[in-house]
Amino acid sequence: MTAKLELHTDVLVLGSGPAGFAAAYTAAKNGADVVLVEQGGDVGGISTSGLMSHWTGSCGSPLFNEILRRSAESNEGEFKNKITNIIDPEKLKTLYLEMLVEVGCKVMLYTFAEDAICDGDKILGATVSNKSGKADIYAKVTVDATGDGDIAARSGAEFVLGRESDNKMQPATLMFKVGGVDYSRAVFLGSFESTYETPEGELQALAKQHIPYPAGHILTYKTTLPGVVTCNMTNAIEIDGTCAEDLTKATLVCRRQMDDIVKYLRAFVPGYENCFIISSASLIGIRETRHFKGKYTLNEQDILAAKVFDDYVVKDAYFNFDVHNIAGSGLDKTGVQKHFPQENGYTIPYRCLLPEIKENLLLCGRNISGTHMAHSNFRVMPICVGIGEAAGAAACISALQNCNLNDIEAKQIREVIGI
Repeated sequence: MTAKLELHTDVLVLGSGPAGFAAAYTAAKNGADVVLVEQGGDVGGISTSGLMSHWTGSCGSPLFNEILRRSAESNEGEFKNKITNIIDPEKLKTLYLEMLVEVGCKVMLYTFAEDAICDGDKILGATVSNKSGKADIYAKVTVDATGDGDIAARSGAEFVLGRESDNKMQPATLMFKVGGVDYSRAVFLGSFESTYETPEGELQALAKQHIPYPAGHILTYKTTLPGVVTCNMTNAIEIDGTCAEDLTKATLVCRRQMDDIVKYLRAFVPGYENCFIISSASLIGIRETRHFKGKYTLNEQDILAAKVFDDYVVKDAYFNFDVHNIAGSGLDKTGVQKHFPQENGYTIPYRCLLPEIKENLLLCGRNISGTHMAHSNFRVMPICVGIGEAAGAAACISALQNCNLNDIEAKQIREVIGI
């Protein structure tokens, strides 16, 4: 039997989606020794392996702006040196890695975060597993950016699964791209409340009629590549993203929907008459699972009031209540997109990143402390970058100054970030 390895670092970041990348990059840039653990073969999570079409929503995050700027430098054709929210996943995979190398972050790909290492309520790190075997990674601060909060949950941190009233969660989606689209005539519908009339009928209504349930909507987005469109149109309901069996089920359900979606696009959507699938995500898109109980729980009233917290560490966060239909396709009855009433950005307090009881642990990304409705807003990737940036700054301060996370003042974090 191979002996278990033991590693030590200042900051351990688990998960490399936009939030985890931001946390690892920020902590390493500011002088901490950082290990970033990622179960997949690429950095970026849904923004890369998940084939996400674009950065939706916005955030006053310097790092988010840097990602956009550096992405523009590597884009080609009409998007060369142009800031755009459209994502080229292949270029972004490389950019993330290059940025992490620049700041000296140790990246462990193909490595699964297996369990928390605890001493009572203190989190000492995590046990990870890969082809080399198991390793215990001890860290002064552990950042859980796994999306689902896997290590926080294994440590015993308290959470609510999904919607407070019944624990139901938003549906899962597998993104895919089609080629052969005539951009001169192509229709792009970017929200559930976007409609388009054709001689055969309105496109959202036609999608409900001709794409099998629980799919049945059209969401199509431009890419940086000629004739290529990203489709956010598969749909799997009643999926628990913390259950491996459900993840497998969701992948199968979504893949079975793809051919019917292409048939619909060819038959009814202008410009898509000759479209065909060219790629699909290697990572299923899970929108919602665990909401952890932090020292403060962000709620929808905070967002609607554009509340500015004294201890804010994320600012100018802006999006809508993007609740996908929990029982089918389209927008849930609780969701608000086009008619979202709040036009100003809001802030997120540092307390949302701090589990109520656990020490040396930071929540990061969509698993921070927030209600089901608030989460439907802050779960989007630009805001998750801002959350990750704050988590990375806090982790670095704690590790280098040997101070408790609870004793760090938000203004110290803001100074590191530059907001």
